[in-house]
Amino acid sequence: MITVFNDLDTLYKKAADTFVELSERAIQKHDKFVVALSGGSSPKAIFNLLATEEYSQKIEWNKVYFFWVDERWVPLNDEKSNAKMTFEALFNKVPVNKDHIFPMYKDGVEPEDYAKEYEKQIKNILGEEGIFDFILLGMGDDGHTASLFPGEAILDEKEKWVDAYYLKPQEMFRITLTAPIINKAENILVVAFGESKKHALNEVLNGEYNPKLYPLQLIERKEGFQFFTDEKAKG
Repeated sequence: MITVFNDLDTLYKKAADTFVELSERAIQKHDKFVVALSGGSSPKAIFNLLATEEYSQKIEWNKVYFFWVDERWVPLNDEKSNAKMTFEALFNKVPVNKDHIFPMYKDGVEPEDYAKEYEKQIKNILGEEGIFDFILLGMGDDGHTASLFPGEAILDEKEKWVDAYYLKPQEMFRITLTAPIINKAENILVVAFGESKKHALNEVLNGEYNPKLYPLQLIERKEGFQFFTDEKAKG
């Protein structure tokens, strides 16, 4: 389902409402809410809202488990770290259980090795099925989501849930959930807006199926899938 918003404040509020509603549903169903978060300015705005008294008191934080969709392979105190942003915007402001937070980085470990370890951490919480209650995604101007970038071999991954690789254009390692594990999720919300997203968004939603060029097409639009955007991006 695609929802087009007139202003970003309303979009962020609806995204925060969605987080609250899904947390209540999952906790009622199996006494925990397991999510995978994205980095970037849009999630940060959503996290800031969730940290406000209006929203934070509606969430049973001690029953929420936090993973990440992807991460730059940088220390957790690096300004480029998605985890650092999330701690500052959300975790440091609400009563989360720190044992329920699983950053996508570990000192002294090779990224490829930690990808295997991270998959084990997911299985410890979700079992062999690996069904997240909620995954929050974004979309880059090039149509990428998570660290699934155009033309990269990881787009063909069918077995691994987590993988790491060196992204030459950025000259750095990335670690990411893969399309197979993302598509298992009970609920997926993609947030992408602004003029710069217009071309990729049109191709993802209306163009020929070409995930090598527009990787977000790998994510299945099924029940539980939502896409929040604005008029500038949707056109």
